[in-house]
Amino acid sequence: MADPAAEKNQAENRKYFVLDTNVLLHNPEALFMFDDNHVVIPFEVVEELDKFKKNTDDTGRNSRQVIRHLDQLRLKGRISEGVVWNGHGGTIQIDLGEHIPPPALSYDAPDNRIIGVAWQRSKDGQRVIFISKDINARIKSDALGITTEDFEAQKVDADRLYSGYTELDVDTATINQLYDQKQLAIETLLPFFADREAQAGPAPARSYGKASEILLEANQFVLLRDRLDASHTGLGRRCGDSDEIIPVIGPRKTVFGIIARNVQQTMALDLLLDDQVKLLTLLGMAGSGKTLLAVAAGLAQVVNEQRYDRLLVARPIMPLGRDIGYLPGDVGEKLHAWMQPIFDNLSYLLSTRGAGAQHAESKSPEQRMKALLDTGQILLEPLTYIRGRSIPNQFMIVDEAQNLTPHEVKTIASRVGEGTKLVLTGDIQQIDNPYLDSSSNGLSYMVEALKGSGIVGHVMLCKSERSDLASLVTEKL
Repeated sequence: MADPAAEKNQAENRKYFVLDTNVLLHNPEALFMFDDNHVVIPFEVVEELDKFKKNTDDTGRNSRQVIRHLDQLRLKGRISEGVVWNGHGGTIQIDLGEHIPPPALSYDAPDNRIIGVAWQRSKDGQRVIFISKDINARIKSDALGITTEDFEAQKVDADRLYSGYTELDVDTATINQLYDQKQLAIETLLPFFADREAQAGPAPARSYGKASEILLEANQFVLLRDRLDASHTGLGRRCGDSDEIIPVIGPRKTVFGIIARNVQQTMALDLLLDDQVKLLTLLGMAGSGKTLLAVAAGLAQVVNEQRYDRLLVARPIMPLGRDIGYLPGDVGEKLHAWMQPIFDNLSYLLSTRGAGAQHAESKSPEQRMKALLDTGQILLEPLTYIRGRSIPNQFMIVDEAQNLTPHEVKTIASRVGEGTKLVLTGDIQQIDNPYLDSSSNGLSYMVEALKGSGIVGHVMLCKSERSDLASLVTEKL
């Protein structure tokens, strides 16, 4: 039998979460992510959702989904009074906004009317938390004394983001064993991991009873350094989710004219050329080679080896909105402006400096590129048209993926058909989407959510290789 006193105490401790429009456009399921608390939707938010619902991009899809959720809740009771949606007493309510505005806010702006709902409820003694992905809205509400937070669901710690590799000091025999026997049992490294933790300082003791308990994810790399000779190193990768580490030597010949310039690029190429890795994420600063390596590996496996039917390259369209109709010309001409970075990489790879004599029958990189585009071996598309498609047996690259939300990344990955390899590249320090940051973007979220899966790989590229000047600017500025 329920304890009335406990239920009363629980009710008094419940919070009122006032949601901004951008939170629901970011994730329509945010309505149901506050468990047994009260979710308040200002009437102004419903008005803004109505304006977005006709959009053909994800903002339109998400707004329509939220509206459908609210319509279903309406059937359960008067939503203006609050409708219980789960068995824990959590409610969702539309606030009509019939409040006196705070003196500092002009109610001419929709954002201010939304903040006003949170302000009035806070003045009425409720435990109000205003949730918004708009930084300026958070600043204004905080200045008014309202407890304010970003939408934390699906956020990761960008400062501790999984890098895809680790370094370990070992003895000489362990490195030699890796290359002599072409494999190394993970148990062999257990004492070295324990030594590293002991040197790191006081921390909770970790049990290394099984190989699966070691801090080495599926397809994670380990750089072995000889304790007695710093120049003697070895590079291995945990093979899928097995208990074996295999040596990584790197391709014995160029990959469409490209060779790795540092150890992280060697790791990236190893995963790019592995058919067992179906999803790969590459993060790195400008000039680190993430896009060039991905395109080179794609061309090598599509054009030279014919392991995939085509190379599909897609990019999100951010600076002028998601609709390419703002640019003049037909679809091809519109895309050219957005795809220029990809064209630059293709031009380099198809030049004599890149692919060399593989395409000697063509007179210029542009002619070679046109031939591949005309035959359909290379396809360049905006992500606007990815929904509803099925993409089988293709080498698919999504560039600038840091500008995608977690939901958009999920949508893209769910389009992948049998035999397709998906590569997402991006720099989480260069985000153009105003409602995303290094912790909340879809690329960071995917890295953390999928690490440890046997068919997933990840590498963080740390060094700019574009030019000496680019490296200097990246480091100093």
